Amino acid sequence: VMLVDPVTGELSEAKVVTGVDDHSRYCVIASVVERATGRAVCSAFAGALQAFGVPEEVLTDNGKQFTDRFGQGGEVLFDRICRENGIAHRLTRPASPTTTGKVERFHQTLRRELLDDCGAFEGIGAAQAALDAWVEEYNSSRPHQALDMDSPADRFTPVPEQERDVLGLRVPGVLALVPQQRAAPPVVRDPAEVAPVPVGPPKVVPAVVPVEFERVVPASGNLQVAGKQFWLGPARSGLTVTFWADTSVIHLLIAGARIKTVRSHLSVADLGRLAGRGGRAAGVAPLPADDGAAFEVDRVVNNSGLVGLGGRQVLAAEILGGRQVGIRIDEETLSFFDPSSRELLRVRPNPLSGEEVRRLRGLRPAGPPPRPGVEPVRVQRRISTTGTIMVCRQVVSLGRTYAGQTVTAHVSDSTITVDLD
Repeated sequence: VMLVDPVTGELSEAKVVTGVDDHSRYCVIASVVERATGRAVCSAFAGALQAFGVPEEVLTDNGKQFTDRFGQGGEVLFDRICRENGIAHRLTRPASPTTTGKVERFHQTLRRELLDDCGAFEGIGAAQAALDAWVEEYNSSRPHQALDMDSPADRFTPVPEQERDVLGLRVPGVLALVPQQRAAPPVVRDPAEVAPVPVGPPKVVPAVVPVEFERVVPASGNLQVAGKQFWLGPARSGLTVTFWADTSVIHLLIAGARIKTVRSHLSVADLGRLAGRGGRAAGVAPLPADDGAAFEVDRVVNNSGLVGLGGRQVLAAEILGGRQVGIRIDEETLSFFDPSSRELLRVRPNPLSGEEVRRLRGLRPAGPPPRPGVEPVRVQRRISTTGTIMVCRQVVSLGRTYAGQTVTAHVSDSTITVDLD
């Protein structure tokens, strides 16, 4: 969830802690937190226990907020809450997101119906209010296909309040130390100190001036500016890169040619510091803003190979599931590419209208068109009992002698090379 400072325009990221009832799909936890620390997660969990009662068991993934399974093997705060309240804490197998498939499916619905198009909120409170309203509709009014078109509230039964009062709830006192979430503090002034409001035309606040500055690419090819890394590759080491930056977009140019455009992470204060360290006021942005210009967004592909764009679920590719991709939006096509190398991964038809494109979250002017990789793609196949493998719908015969063995196939645009260990 993106937050924006209404004064400086600085963007920051918050997280949503979620939990659903396994039987009814009822959302019992939906809490916006600044950081998903162990205490913040446990505070949200304890709130659900207090509101709905203590379940017999809870299933989580292997995040460090939930378990020290891959650390020293001790008891974390979440384990302690479960132990003291008689809850069986079950963990998924490592690298098995389908085990928690119901909550992952809930995340997909949450992204598609709220987060993909809501924009940035002006604080934790505003984000929580929007999330609460959506969860109320999801629980009570939204029919669910897996529930024979009942709503989750039709199937959900919390622990009766009398039983909750008898059993009680044991919550570690350390949760009282959870820091307050970021919010704008109220300004309290003595009335005698308040100056009279001058009568006259309203004050015009000048727009943020973009800045330009130079940096030299190090030998590693990984250039760092204001806490963010820009991968340019060792082949560009020693070259001078010109940055054109404001609070929404950053362009990188070499010898006047734009080589990359990314979403800006810089605040107004960051721009001021960069301007004071050899920077200068920037000229016109190196990208045209005409109606036919291409744009880009960043999205994460879900496990079904889909991304959310403008309230639609657009197919990228199932093989890209769980991967962050850049999407170049042209008038007719969507080009999915690797954000670090700009290697083209897939091309799909563009189902969005111009108005839908302009409303997309995280929209920025497009960089150079992504290009297909020139290196062969490497895949592994197990040889069948008939001595064949299938690559890109092409059957390759290797002989029954090798049946059952695993081979590596290097696939280029014109050849398939098979290696046997």
